[in-house]
Amino acid sequence: MTGLWLLIGIAVAGWVFGLPRRVTLAVLALIWAAIVLAHLVAPGIGATLGGSARGWLVAGGLAALVLAYRAALGRLRARAMPVEAPALPQTGMSDAELDRYARHLVLREIGGPGQMRLRDARVLVVGAGGLGAPVCLYLAAAGVGRITVADDDRVSLSNLQRQVIFRGDNRGELKAEAAGNAMRALNPHVTVTALPRRITEADADLVAQHDLVLDGTDSFAVRQAVNLACVAARVPLIAGAIAQWEGQVTMYDPARGGPCLACLFPTAPAPGLAPPCAEAGVIGPLPGVVGSLMALEAIKHLTGAGQGLRGRMLIFDGLYGESRMIGTARRPDCPVCGSGLEGGAPAP
Repeated sequence: MTGLWLLIGIAVAGWVFGLPRRVTLAVLALIWAAIVLAHLVAPGIGATLGGSARGWLVAGGLAALVLAYRAALGRLRARAMPVEAPALPQTGMSDAELDRYARHLVLREIGGPGQMRLRDARVLVVGAGGLGAPVCLYLAAAGVGRITVADDDRVSLSNLQRQVIFRGDNRGELKAEAAGNAMRALNPHVTVTALPRRITEADADLVAQHDLVLDGTDSFAVRQAVNLACVAARVPLIAGAIAQWEGQVTMYDPARGGPCLACLFPTAPAPGLAPPCAEAGVIGPLPGVVGSLMALEAIKHLTGAGQGLRGRMLIFDGLYGESRMIGTARRPDCPVCGSGLEGGAPAP
């Protein structure tokens, strides 16, 4: 079969001389077409080349199928080839921050966007005592960008049973300053401002510079003042309270439909009904539990994760290991946040 050997010779020559595959296939196709045409037009010449027109047509069809299959397989392989991953969006965090907050970054509810919201947040912590200690530590550890700590008290030996942010050599120091130093040592990526004084109802402008306030004080009068400032500034307030074996956490946010402190507790408790920890006592780990819950709620609020405590109060009983949730509601006639206004608290 002269024609077959001719095709084989051309294919081998193309491979030996490194001709482009397309050129070799084009030459083979032309010779094949010439052989078929010779069988149809000049049977004598076709007989010299060997085979028959029908045989060459079948052989050409099979060759075309093989080439088509190989081409399709090549396209599939090209699609399956790994491509370079697109560049991740810049988070603005250093390698040290990415490593430090790695456990947050892999949380679906927080991730990179949530961590950036924490870094951009401004939080005011009122009270650096039993509740404020875990609040300050966990907010600093979580990467809350700017934290202001307000407390006019000094560290005493009796504080160390529960206020774990302090050490024995902090005795006599201002709590705000000592807490600030501990937070900076824990996380140098956060900015801490120590405010060694009380927050009063006249501090609405100061409160308005923050996205969230956490109140861990143990005086009802101070809580009332903080509540008034937050209502005036329309800033949410996460409040915790503890006594002996029990604690509670809630969010006061009348500007967004929740109650304020005065909605739930319009008047101060009668003398002796709610004594401070110095008189009633408190189990050491209780502030850690309740303060950690406050920090948890703060992180949830700042990142938008889960369901917060606006309109709800969590009550924890450490003596019996129980907790319960109760609903809270804003009072339209509340003397602090009611005022007959639609949509919440009065503007500052």
